[in-house]
Amino acid sequence: MDERGAVFTRREVVDFILDLVGYTPDRPLHEERLLEPSFGHGEFLLAAIERLVAAWQTHAPRVSAVSLANCIRAVELHRASFEETRGRIMASLQRHAVPVHEAKQLVQAWLIQGDFLLVPLSGTFDYVVGNPPYVRQELIPDALLAEYRTRYRTIFDRADIYIPFIERSLSVLGEGGALGFICADRWMKNRYGGPLRQMVAERFHLKFYIDMHDTPAFHSEVIAYPAITVIVREKPGRTRIARRPIIEKSVLNSLAKILLASQAPNSNGPVKEIANITAGAQPWILDSSDQVKLVRRLERDFPAIEDAGCKVGIGVATGADDAFIGPFDELDVEDDRKLPLVMTKDILSGTVQWRGLGIVNPFAEDGSLVDLGKYPRLRRYLEARKDQLAKRHVAQKAPANWYRTIDRIYPELTWRPKLLIPDIKGKAHVVYEDGKLYPHHNLYFITSDEWDLHALQAVLLSGIARLFVATYSTRMRGGYLRFQAQYLRRIRLPRWADVPNVIKKELVTAARKGDTSACNSAVFRLYSLSKEECATLDGNGE
Repeated sequence: MDERGAVFTRREVVDFILDLVGYTPDRPLHEERLLEPSFGHGEFLLAAIERLVAAWQTHAPRVSAVSLANCIRAVELHRASFEETRGRIMASLQRHAVPVHEAKQLVQAWLIQGDFLLVPLSGTFDYVVGNPPYVRQELIPDALLAEYRTRYRTIFDRADIYIPFIERSLSVLGEGGALGFICADRWMKNRYGGPLRQMVAERFHLKFYIDMHDTPAFHSEVIAYPAITVIVREKPGRTRIARRPIIEKSVLNSLAKILLASQAPNSNGPVKEIANITAGAQPWILDSSDQVKLVRRLERDFPAIEDAGCKVGIGVATGADDAFIGPFDELDVEDDRKLPLVMTKDILSGTVQWRGLGIVNPFAEDGSLVDLGKYPRLRRYLEARKDQLAKRHVAQKAPANWYRTIDRIYPELTWRPKLLIPDIKGKAHVVYEDGKLYPHHNLYFITSDEWDLHALQAVLLSGIARLFVATYSTRMRGGYLRFQAQYLRRIRLPRWADVPNVIKKELVTAARKGDTSACNSAVFRLYSLSKEECATLDGNGE
């Protein structure tokens, strides 16, 4: 990926996507329109032009090539990429015997240099294909982001720029038109994807989803979890799903035939078919396994974890850890201006092994910043680091508050017993902390006035946490999951008062011993799991 969020797609994958949306030479492509919103080096565009020319030469060979001027619109913001691809298209057209003066007219009509989210487009399109840019909001100038927000309702929360790319692309699809994108799939489950999921559910059919995780779909490695998504402007229906295909032309050709077949796919084959994936703004559950059935049953029978008397939160983000965090005993501030800090490295062993770090706390009890005039040691400490602290975004927004951490610190949390869960893990890593340390930003925490935390630790270690997180979270590279608050809050949990005393004791004992097998045994009875459900929960780490 380069600084513009550009990642370039392998030709085999490009052809696969064009096949899935139906942009094939046997169709009258010379009478249809295709849009490429961010053509980069032209992988999609050049392949599409080859198919268009082939269709034209087959179906209307006596008609001038200039008649194809309305068949393609392709946009690119980056000037150098635009010019490079323009030259490649000219060369391609000439190889196909299109006269130079006609080729120039086509390129002039087809290519638009500018910002896809801002440039005018006329008419609707039968196909939209491509690989939209992956750019975080913080890299976009404020004025430009404000303009985007006025135009696109899907820019919600911390949505990346590919979200409004999808929105605009869908909005210009004609009836029966198909969009085929390969891009990060975070929006399908994350909070910021809610408005876009709502849009799809209301007006479109999620036709195909192909999981491309850990496949060499691009010319360079990417961290984002990619998927191919085909969405059609038609009545919603069943979705066909495939996972991690081998990136070879023959394999992808065969897979495309199965996905596009009129008959339902074989249940033992590489393609599954699921109904009712889109449901308003709800996350898409793209898995037909027994795990989803178990999740649905638990959601029906038990309250969400926070409705069962637990609170899920995240530790403090400072924006400048080097300034705010250091060895606790060496932080030269007043004693009531620092707190002992627990970080991910402190709990790697499964128990808390504090490395002695602390965090400077600039907040008063009421949430305001303390008066530095009343804390001379804190003042000296912070002013020695003012240049670093004042450069942060949070400080530039409110210069008078230059010494605040990004998140407010609540000292009382330090002294509460809590469960600590690292953000990124392959399976749930749940550690009991008995109320001596304040959590850092990379740790989520759970507290409760109702549940015994050791018993709750046993529940989460049993596989319940991973079951829900794996269902609702996108996977990271290497199969890791994000154990974030938004996913942890989806965990279902009986009310503590409804748990039989014998099971309460079993849960606590199992957690204190670190006995995963005993945790599972107690949890099976806690949720009244059937034999099949027990097997599902026990095997959901696979």
